[in-house]
Amino acid sequence: MRVVATLLALTATAVHSEEASDPFVEANLLSIFYHELGHALIDVMGLPVFGQEEDAADTASILLIDSTFENETAIEIAYDAALGFQAEADETGDDIAWSDVHGPDLQRFYNLVCLFYGADPDSRDDFANDMDLPADRAEGCEDEFDLANESWGPVFEEITARGGGDSLTYSNTADTFTAKIISAEVKALNAQLRLPSDIKVSVGSCGEANAFYDPQDQSIVICTEFETHLREISPAFR
Repeated sequence: MRVVATLLALTATAVHSEEASDPFVEANLLSIFYHELGHALIDVMGLPVFGQEEDAADTASILLIDSTFENETAIEIAYDAALGFQAEADETGDDIAWSDVHGPDLQRFYNLVCLFYGADPDSRDDFANDMDLPADRAEGCEDEFDLANESWGPVFEEITARGGGDSLTYSNTADTFTAKIISAEVKALNAQLRLPSDIKVSVGSCGEANAFYDPQDQSIVICTEFETHLREISPAFR
């Protein structure tokens, strides 16, 4: 499954700090969107989950990034998505909500790095080294990826085998950078796959920096406040 990336290239001249943070924001929005799509697939396809569903959705996100985008673009997204988890960990410091359904941000960082590296260890040594992936973890990353792909791979094959459609329906309440990224991604995905049930995707104000899947009406919501938060933690602002 290949989708043309929408990543925005920076101009060669000086840019404003907001523009400088665009690639980081876009990569993290895509990673978050695919995470929520993972939740949606678990729901509408009745997939079994052995362990935390949030971990399964994280795994779906990085596997989709690896399989959906061309290698160079996937690497760029993986860098920024991983740095997003690292930035969240820096913001949290030692104040970790151990009762939260999501794993600690640094653990999510290393899981992402390991899975993405494990998908192609022969060509992604630089990625693993740049992210300081410990050697003892790196040794098992190819096996970790293979195990994850044995679970999610058949799911992705099933929804792409049906061909394109319009099972992802998009709506938004604001003309924002987030809306442009998510609407383009929904259009690209609809050209490549078809889900067994329709999933609504929307971008709008939620009153908080968040994104979530609602199983009650089978909808993915990306909050516009998330973009502001991502810009604040972007390396371009630090």
